[in-house]
Amino acid sequence: MFKKFTNWCVKIMQKYLPDPFIFAAILTFLVFILGLLLTGQGPVAMVKHWGSGVWSLLGFSMQMALVLVLGHALANAPSFKKILVALAKKPKSPASAIILVSVVSLIACWINWGFGLVIGAIFAKEIAKIRKDVDYRLLIASAYSGFLIWHSGLSGSIPLTISSGGEAVKKATAGIITSPIPTSQTIFSLVNLGIVIVLLITLPLVNKAMMPSKESTVVIDPKLLEESLQVATLEPKILTPADRLENSRIISLLLSAIGLGYVVYYFSTSGFNLTLDIVNTIFLFVGIILYKTPRRYVDAITDAAKSSAGILLQFPFYGGIMGMMTGASVAGVSLAAVVSNAFVSISNEITFPLFTFLSAGIVNFFVPSGGGQWAVQAPIMMPAGHALGVDPAITAMAIAWGDAWTNMIQPFWALPALGIAGLGAKDIMGFCLIDLLYSGVIICLGFVLAGII
Repeated sequence: MFKKFTNWCVKIMQKYLPDPFIFAAILTFLVFILGLLLTGQGPVAMVKHWGSGVWSLLGFSMQMALVLVLGHALANAPSFKKILVALAKKPKSPASAIILVSVVSLIACWINWGFGLVIGAIFAKEIAKIRKDVDYRLLIASAYSGFLIWHSGLSGSIPLTISSGGEAVKKATAGIITSPIPTSQTIFSLVNLGIVIVLLITLPLVNKAMMPSKESTVVIDPKLLEESLQVATLEPKILTPADRLENSRIISLLLSAIGLGYVVYYFSTSGFNLTLDIVNTIFLFVGIILYKTPRRYVDAITDAAKSSAGILLQFPFYGGIMGMMTGASVAGVSLAAVVSNAFVSISNEITFPLFTFLSAGIVNFFVPSGGGQWAVQAPIMMPAGHALGVDPAITAMAIAWGDAWTNMIQPFWALPALGIAGLGAKDIMGFCLIDLLYSGVIICLGFVLAGII
């Protein structure tokens, strides 16, 4: 029965889920129309909101493109590849391959979402080169499934934001949070750790249970996955002084000494705080070292950059969608506020964490950014929760989990993994839909218990 339902989900997604760019276009039209109907704003106002947001993700888009490109290049470095190959040989069956990829991705994403998003996909790809009997689509979907728990982990933007406190947090929460809330009450709370542990144990088993029958298994020719490694093995031609500079190991070593020296300084002064910028810095300079010469690294980056097209094209449209979601009318009504207030109106002190989670999951479709989601929902949900007597830490984590939950069927975040894997969103979203439904039950139960406690 479960396999039949999985196959149905896969077929539905394959048949009806459009390219991620078309998905972004449909969301743009939908938000535009809903804004007209639910906020009382006119077409001109909605267009202005779209325009004000379209380039709001420009810096983030560059960060995400670099996560993909630098991670892709690092994975193809010969010495790094040896490590991945050794780990990829560990699974002795398709089932163990799916479980291992799922566990690695979940743990890596809990530690740092940017690191986990790339490492999971790279590891899955390496396993596919060795094992010819595992479904490549499910392997990549399992790698992406770890992203489900990122906002509950060490790099979760919402719990880290409220742990720092300050005037910005006080303003964002309408004066509800006036002092820092330590991570012991959010990331390391009993409710949060309980949900994480249950998912860490059971989600890999759910992914394993989705394995297609042998005749339905989709495999990929390992030669297609090896093509991008050619740039790292070509022998350079040293003909001119310029060629010598391009193939100088000294230049690579000196550059890396500066870059990695900064990384050491950063950790010594800031602690183990893996921001997206520091992850990219590590990827960049470790890659320069591993490729040994500037010429080889430039060639590797050039090859890897082809997979970043989806991010560069689609992120501006999500910025526009966010602008329309958060753009308020003269009366101060925004579409995001309409969604949030609808759930607040049917909540009580027991159900409020649950409905906060569900509302955040819906808003995340249109505002797929932890920081953006916090800015949209915190001013509404935090005061409402306070009025009902709900712990602010629980409300904040409900928003965080909702923001991560619907990423399972939101192509926005899957683009880096898909770019590395060479797949389309429709190839993995059927499996991700199952993960969404299963994890939704677990997370809902967790926040119902939180409301009761």
